[in-house]
Amino acid sequence: MYIAQTYNVLHDWWRYIIGVGIAIMGIFVFSVPHLVAIFAKQMTGDADISRLDDVDYLMTLFESNTNLIYILLPFFGGLLFLLLTVKYLHKQTIIQLTTSRKKIDWKRIWFAFFFWGIISSGLILIDYSTSPEDYLYNFELNRFLILAIIAIVLVPIQTSFEEYLFRGYLMQGIGVIAKNKWVPLITTSLIFGLLHIANPEVDKLGNTIMIYYIGTGLFLGILTLMDEGLELALGFHAANNLFTALLVTANWTAFQTHSVLKDIAEPELGFIDLALPVFIIFPILLFVFSKVYKWDNWNEKLFGRVVEPQNEHYNVIEEHSTEI
Repeated sequence: MYIAQTYNVLHDWWRYIIGVGIAIMGIFVFSVPHLVAIFAKQMTGDADISRLDDVDYLMTLFESNTNLIYILLPFFGGLLFLLLTVKYLHKQTIIQLTTSRKKIDWKRIWFAFFFWGIISSGLILIDYSTSPEDYLYNFELNRFLILAIIAIVLVPIQTSFEEYLFRGYLMQGIGVIAKNKWVPLITTSLIFGLLHIANPEVDKLGNTIMIYYIGTGLFLGILTLMDEGLELALGFHAANNLFTALLVTANWTAFQTHSVLKDIAEPELGFIDLALPVFIIFPILLFVFSKVYKWDNWNEKLFGRVVEPQNEHYNVIEEHSTEI
C-alpha cells in the first residue's frame, strides 16, 4: 500500500527525473556558503587553491564544528527542495510520502531511534572497554555542547533527506513505474550505497566497504516495505548518525567532530567487520521489528506487484492537494 498509494498523486515518470534534479539543485544552493567561505580563505592566502580537490585538506580549513555545519547544510537544502517538489509537482502530502497510515506514527520513529541508539552506543562502549588503546579521550565540554546542538538539529535533517529521497520518493516513483516492489528495493539500495563511494572511509578501507553501505540501504528498504512507511527507517538512520557523531570520530571519517572519543587505530576492514552488521545485526533487527509490529506476508510485501488501488477511498488527489 505504501507504494501503491502513489497512484493517487501525479506520478508520471518525467516528474521524478525533474524532482531529483530539483533536490540536487537544493544541495548545490545550500553549498554556496561553504564555497564562499573557502573562496574567502583563498583570497586571504589561508587556502591553497591547488589542494581544493583534497577532501582531507578541506576539512582542515575550518574548525570542526564549523565544518560540520558546512557539511550538513546542503542536506537541509535538498530536503526543503524535495518536499516543495512533492507538494507542487506531484500534489502529494508529506504524510503520503512518509507512510501508508493516516498520520505519521511518531512512536515508531522514536522507538527505532532509541532502540538502535542504545545498541549502537553500547557496541562502541564495548569496543572501547576491550581495546582502550585504540581510542583517545577527546571530550571538551564547551566544544561538545556546541557539537551536540549542531548535531541534534542538523543530523536528523541529513538522514531524513536521504530517507525521503531513497526510501520515499524514489521507492514510490520507481515502484509505480516498474509495477513491482523488488526493483525499487534493489535499485534504491544500490544507488544509496554507491553514492557513498566519495566518503573518505572508502579511501581508507577500500571498495569492500560498499557492501556495508549497500547492505544498509537494503536493510532500510526492507524496513520501509515491511512496515508500509518510512517511520522506522527515519528513526534508525537518525540514531545511527547522531550517536556516532557524538560518541566517536576519526581523522578518516566523513564526520570529524568534537566527540567523546577519537578512534586512533589504524583503519582496517576485515570480513567480520562487514559480516557482523550486514549479515548478523541487521537480520536480528528485522526479526525484532517484525515481532514488535507483527509483520507477515514477507514475500508479497518485498516481491509482490504494485497494483493501482480501485477503492474510491484512495482517490484523494484533490482532497489533499493543498496540504503539505
